[in-house]
Amino acid sequence: MDAMPQQNQEPPASTLPPQGATSLPPPPASMRTTLRRAAFGAVAGAVLVAGAVIAVPDGSDEAAPPLPGPVARAETAAAAGSPASLSDLTALIGDRQKWVETHPSDAPSWAVLGTAYAEWGRRSADAAYFTRAEQALQRSLAAQPGERGNTAAWVGLGALANARHDYLAAKKWGETVRARSPRTWTAYPVLIDAYNGLGEYAAAAKATEKFASLRKGAPALARTAQMYRNQGWREDALATAQEAADRATAPAEKAAALHRLGDLAAERGEPAEALAQYDAALRTDPGHLASRAGRARALVALDRTDEATADYRTVTTKLPRPEYVLELGELYESLELDGDARTQYARLRTLLAQARSAGVDESLTEARFEADHGDPEAAVELMRTEWASQRRSAEIADALAWSLHRAGRSEEAMQYADQAVETGVRDASYAYHLGAIEAALGQDGPARGHLEEALRTDPGFSPLAAPLAREALESLGDPDGGGPADMRPPPEPEPAPSASAPAKPEPTPDPTPESGSAPGSASGQKPEPTRSASPSPRAAKPSASASA
Repeated sequence: MDAMPQQNQEPPASTLPPQGATSLPPPPASMRTTLRRAAFGAVAGAVLVAGAVIAVPDGSDEAAPPLPGPVARAETAAAAGSPASLSDLTALIGDRQKWVETHPSDAPSWAVLGTAYAEWGRRSADAAYFTRAEQALQRSLAAQPGERGNTAAWVGLGALANARHDYLAAKKWGETVRARSPRTWTAYPVLIDAYNGLGEYAAAAKATEKFASLRKGAPALARTAQMYRNQGWREDALATAQEAADRATAPAEKAAALHRLGDLAAERGEPAEALAQYDAALRTDPGHLASRAGRARALVALDRTDEATADYRTVTTKLPRPEYVLELGELYESLELDGDARTQYARLRTLLAQARSAGVDESLTEARFEADHGDPEAAVELMRTEWASQRRSAEIADALAWSLHRAGRSEEAMQYADQAVETGVRDASYAYHLGAIEAALGQDGPARGHLEEALRTDPGFSPLAAPLAREALESLGDPDGGGPADMRPPPEPEPAPSASAPAKPEPTPDPTPESGSAPGSASGQKPEPTRSASPSPRAAKPSASASA
């Protein structure tokens, strides 16, 4: 076995590319802990960090377990398949950087480092780390090809492809690993994310079930909750997500579970509950910036826009994801702060250009921006390209439909808007887009139904679109009453007497009855002739609500 690095030894100059600029502090170069290595370089565990799988070499030596420092915590998370905290991920990166500098042929450690770089890039929104990830993973495969057992590097390439939104490539790597080793559980999170990104929800459900059979606990429950959400089974999604939160132990795992509960509450149109869950996630892990962004959305829905703006500023400074910058710009626009909105939109264009140059596909966010704030025709082309490349998720279908509608092609948009809604995902914006398209085509009844559905699902789903949905619904007005005045069949007319039939003699009136005679008795008065019943005007005409 190779000698382990000493705690205070200065390493040689790094052979890796220089650190990219990031809003988060880069992994420390001086951190060093002891690596435990398997006798034959087998990979026995993985760190699952919000969809990315980081393979960690399992220990086979008889040495005492390391102190519970950050690297040790990351290795402990490996055995459970749980997410690592950002600080532990940083420590793991620093540790592997030091090791591979003096052990360049250690394929498993290069795979760990490459996958950790991919996750760091995703969580810091710094695409420069994706380049470092690819280089490290290729170094791992050069030292030990995947065909000779280095499936950890293949899994890492799949996680990297998902982080770049290249779901076809991620699917390829995941299916390659599954074909060689169906019980390698680290392949299934990669496959789940890839299938969901491509809109292959049935395949994603099967991969989720297989993952749950191989890996019990909070990570499997979290994936199952997402599957239920994608199928529109809200109650099942909520119950399973709550169980995942109850069973989560580590702070990072608990924060991710609470964040998921916040997202589900927001989709149900319960911003106060969503805010409570996001706050709980931030108390558990103050660095969980995705929950900070969720908190900002919930505050917007609660009309606490000053607090929402402050949260958005924090998030877009520390985690400048394009979708967060777009959300902040639209918040400013809804507040009629046009100058601030234009600043954010200009920043968004810069981030999108940087993503393209780094090989990251942000076309979905770009199309949403162009459709509402730029060039709808450009949005159509972006989404048509995605659709042609087999990326056919509910998000892509909805964005393509809305882009076509905004470009004046509402009739063509209908099929994609229908598909987005029919996937099962209950998203208020999908219902709003379908309703607006139907209204443009003169389909007032269906339009009214879908606009009402959008506002019933989540009344504050967007600071810009939700008011437009209300205006569109009001412009349609109440449905017409319609229908016949009396839904009962008219009485049958008496048959006319036949010309050849003898006339019926008139009955002789009875004598005037004595006082107290019962009606209808032999001495009673002749009853009044029966008149056909006619409904009152109120009963004859159904109300507008009834005819709806």
